Parts: sequence; structure tokens; C-alpha cells
Amino acid sequence: MRKRELKLVITFHTTADAMEMEQLCMRRQMPGRLIPVPSTISAGCGLAWCAPLEWREPLAVLTGQSGIKEEAVYECLL
Repeated sequence: MRKRELKLVITFHTTADAMEMEQLCMRRQMPGRLIPVPSTISAGCGLAWCAPLEWREPLAVLTGQSGIKEEAVYECLL
């Protein structure tokens, strides 16, 4: 069984925003992956971006510059 770690979880209003986040992060070689929204969180589209906590600021800059609208940002044990 994998050890649970505190992770950054970014939720989105739309699936298009979630997928755009994935594409941007892949192009810029930023860590993370799309996951189903954890059951402890309620979100619009059902997809979330999961990344290491230390990437909070760079990811916030990325979403701000690209116009991606995140719904909320959480720290979750995953």
C-alpha cells in the first residue's frame, strides 16, 4: 500500500479547464497529474490537478497567466 502524503489539489469549474491545466503543465514540465476529485471535496467538473505542495506558487502563477479558472485549492492527504 502506498504511503499517503499531503498534496496540493486544484479543482476546476469545467473539464476543459482541467484538461488545459494538464496540457500546460506537461509542456512546461511541471509535476502533477489529473485525478478524480477526492470524495472529501465538492467540485464542478469532477477532475482535479494533484501536485506536490511546494508547487503551489508556480502553479498559481501559471493559472493566472494562462487564464485558467480554478474553482478552489486544497491541501489533502492522498
